[in-house]
Amino acid sequence: MINTTEQESNYTQLDELTVGELLHHINQEDKTVAHSVEKAMPQIEALTEAVVEKMKAGGRLFYIGAGTSGRLGVVDASECPPTYGVPFDMVVGIIAGGDGAIRKAVEFAEDDFEQAWKDLEEYHISDKDALVGIAASGRTPYVIGGLRTANEKGLVTGCIVCNADSPVAAEAQFPVEVITGPEFVTGSTRMKAGTAQKLVLNMLSTTVMIQLGRVKGNKMVDMQLSNHKLVDRGVRMVMDEIQVDESTASDLLNQHGSVRKAVDAYRSIHS
Repeated sequence: MINTTEQESNYTQLDELTVGELLHHINQEDKTVAHSVEKAMPQIEALTEAVVEKMKAGGRLFYIGAGTSGRLGVVDASECPPTYGVPFDMVVGIIAGGDGAIRKAVEFAEDDFEQAWKDLEEYHISDKDALVGIAASGRTPYVIGGLRTANEKGLVTGCIVCNADSPVAAEAQFPVEVITGPEFVTGSTRMKAGTAQKLVLNMLSTTVMIQLGRVKGNKMVDMQLSNHKLVDRGVRMVMDEIQVDESTASDLLNQHGSVRKAVDAYRSIHS
């Protein structure tokens, strides 16, 4: 049986359509993705709760994948330190073929059942950690092998796939199956499937970070102040939180390096 992500597009003669028609049809397909994610909410919740439990106990979160799926994991992991001020090795994204595969596809890298665990061992992964395999097809050997070994080693394992009853999901303790259906361009899983995976990753990592106390109210109080935009945002956050003027907020932020530390320092003096 052919995977739904590989089934024929619902549209034909794409090369004869106008720009406007192409954009409209792509948008119509994209509108279905959030509904597909919604159907998987119980699975997403179960995976997230398992990851939160591990990370509250000091564990880390690892993503493995190939191609677009691997890149999405790398992106999600790389955004956690600047957004939430966590160490760079708390959430780790690994792509088949190594970091060079982020920009340029590495032929047959995804077909090695053994390589994922070898890549993970470089980070001294252990049963304290959680591993999420990302594979639109649900058939990627790199991901299957990594999850299989992780299960043998006692890790919590999950996955994000876009086909039902896949080998990847069978290996995961906490599978997330978001069934996105045929792609607009037949088989191009960077489109709807990739969008669905990005949505699930957003939900997973954001919820984990909030549960770990990295958000106060609705603010990123531990964000890295790595550019002028973020510094300006941090100043406004300090002003709003402790009701001081812009100059005072800026001085506090410069002195303490984060919104949380600036606010806590001010309150310790003025309480």
